[in-house]
Amino acid sequence: MLFTPQHAIDELGDEFADTVTPAAFPEAILRFRNGRAAAQIGLDGLSDAEWIRHFGRFEPLPGAQPRPLALRYHGHQFRVYNPDIGDGRGFLFAQMLDDRGRLMDLGTKGSGQTPYSRFGDGRLTLKGGVREILAAEMLEALGVETSRTFSLIETGEALHRGDEPSPTRSAVMVRLNHGHIRIGTFQRLAYFKDEANLKRLTAYVLRHYYGEEAGEDAPQRLLTLVAGRTARLAGQFMAAGFVHGVLNSDNINVSGESFDYGPWRFAPTWDPGFTAAYFDHAGLYAFGRQPEAIFWDVMQLASSLRLIAEEAPLIEAMETFEPAYTREVTGAVLWRMGLKPQTEKRDRTLVQAAERALTASKAPLDLFYFEMFGGQLPESYGEPFAELRGLLARYAPRKPRDHGYWSDPAPCSMLIEEVEAIWVPIAERDDWSMLGAKVAAVRRMGEALA
Repeated sequence: MLFTPQHAIDELGDEFADTVTPAAFPEAILRFRNGRAAAQIGLDGLSDAEWIRHFGRFEPLPGAQPRPLALRYHGHQFRVYNPDIGDGRGFLFAQMLDDRGRLMDLGTKGSGQTPYSRFGDGRLTLKGGVREILAAEMLEALGVETSRTFSLIETGEALHRGDEPSPTRSAVMVRLNHGHIRIGTFQRLAYFKDEANLKRLTAYVLRHYYGEEAGEDAPQRLLTLVAGRTARLAGQFMAAGFVHGVLNSDNINVSGESFDYGPWRFAPTWDPGFTAAYFDHAGLYAFGRQPEAIFWDVMQLASSLRLIAEEAPLIEAMETFEPAYTREVTGAVLWRMGLKPQTEKRDRTLVQAAERALTASKAPLDLFYFEMFGGQLPESYGEPFAELRGLLARYAPRKPRDHGYWSDPAPCSMLIEEVEAIWVPIAERDDWSMLGAKVAAVRRMGEALA
């Protein structure tokens, strides 16, 4: 795969972003490079020194855009509209094609201040970067459409944060995304009643993220597609047992790909009320409310598109979300169970039975999926699983349990206790071996599931 730089973002013009200057960091120590992701965009041949120049010092990649761009957007944050946000500690560094021919972005986190930093320092803690690696790797292995942590470089600054011991170490991260256009990008244009740029952005997203040219029904078509992709994401979150934590409209990518992992958690059990963010006191983004939260965000896209479309077709497009979510969560849970799908009705009955059993029993979620992969539910799963056990008899495995992973004594998990344990040797002894071993274990699990 050759590196194939693109400049699609230039189609949008100057109204969508500001050129910025990366921070000049005192150090640049390479801590993580994602060779697998790099191979998919033709950058796996870079030496470590070249890698640091591009992703720690932000020397432009050959043929890519010459200056980083901080993207402009608004958004609802915990249902409160905020017009004073944008890329406050990150920027779009480069665009390129991947090995599937898709337009991809390399974007940063912790790369310095921008016009949207407000009172922030534009930095990222090293622990925050480590947590992003773990979240993205686990989600990718579990079949979730996710950004991937591409690079993590320690930067030698001492940062002060209120939610962890300070001063703490700093880092700059690069993620590989299928685009950085958010629902909040549309909201900003609607806020300013900018019809021309709203139409331009609609056409851009349809062309580059859905492979379609804009017709007369472009707003309705876009909304239908985004509803489908975000319904898929909601279903994948539920099957993975993942709680994003901050599903604000500025954190929802219109490509339907999850990204930006802050206070995330994986749920130990199927607990609809389980939350990730300590500041989510009302449980707005709790595990079981994530489909509702994502639907609410898509409604804000519909509201924004109302500036350039009639209401009736947008309502029609929004009505596709719920049935799409039902299909997607059913398919995602069935996939993680290791079962071949049958009829839509039969599959939904099975998944609902699994949800009831898991809720009633409070069985460990990862262990359940691990032990019953392929449809063989152990006898140790008692009365709450009786209905599910009967339904499973009809199903065939989608693949054999012939990977070595299935002989392990326990499943690969990513609960908060282990995340914290992985950080301890890094903080205390600069020992990165646990992180490396965990990434390898997660990828091995992904191979078994794929």
